[in-house]
Amino acid sequence: MSNIVLSISTNIQKEVMAYYASNYIERKAAGVIFAAKLPDTSITMYKSGKLMFQGGGAEREAARWGTIEKTSNSKSSSIGAKGDTLPDQFATMSVLGSDETGTGDYFGPITVAAVYVPASKIELINELGVKDSKLLSDDYMRKIAPDLRAACVHSVLVLRNEKYNSLQAKGYSQGKMKAMMHNKALENTLTKMAPEKPECILIDQFAERGVYYNYLKNEREIVQESVYFSTKAEQLHVAVATASILARAAFLKEMDRLSEIAGLELMKGASNKVDVQAARIWRKQGEEFLRSITKWHFANTEKARKMIKKT
Repeated sequence: MSNIVLSISTNIQKEVMAYYASNYIERKAAGVIFAAKLPDTSITMYKSGKLMFQGGGAEREAARWGTIEKTSNSKSSSIGAKGDTLPDQFATMSVLGSDETGTGDYFGPITVAAVYVPASKIELINELGVKDSKLLSDDYMRKIAPDLRAACVHSVLVLRNEKYNSLQAKGYSQGKMKAMMHNKALENTLTKMAPEKPECILIDQFAERGVYYNYLKNEREIVQESVYFSTKAEQLHVAVATASILARAAFLKEMDRLSEIAGLELMKGASNKVDVQAARIWRKQGEEFLRSITKWHFANTEKARKMIKKT
């Protein structure tokens, strides 16, 4: 085992620092309160009370201080995730993950992010506040996104509404658009991190493997090595959770831009309230403007059209 994390008390923290004092090294990463380096093991202690051991001697050193927290792919079944069977200890591996947002929103873009989190940064990313983005507020994600971007190799893509509508008019399904964006974001990130390679790539599954790769059959470069698909992937590895946060932050930034242009705060989602707001914008600023800030083929368009006809 090359990556082990323990939860320790304040008293044990003091003992650890005393024990490894002669092996102390300086680390300025956020959340780190102590670090040491042995010939075969790196030791990092965090404010959260987590103590991480990495390297060939990780299991030996961890055994000195407490019970090892083991994580395996059984977590995927416990949270109801569906998809590929993941390797044992997946949550502790070096993973490149991707996720998207904005697909169900009438206003605004689709955004996709790919993020590489090596095993050595997993605890740091947790320390920075990463969880499943569905459990975090938009304001909180805006707040932590800059630190996450600074800490991780990543790529974020934004498909704005005019381009989205153009592709949709040419017959591209939303699934195809998402597949192309995931593939490109993963490709960009792999290029940035080269020559290093992830142990695994995890895509938050929105299509079966065969369907996903069929969408990409005409692409020049297709990322396929060590790729896994799973639903609820943001709960299986912090790389996907981080990707979901960066994708959401990019979506929110574009929504801010569009709201400023529209002269009012655009609503998220595709509810009846969105229909009312769309009709209001249509009356005031015209069909072409509304088209430029929406996913025009959504049912909201016809609902807004009917509202205008009634008045």
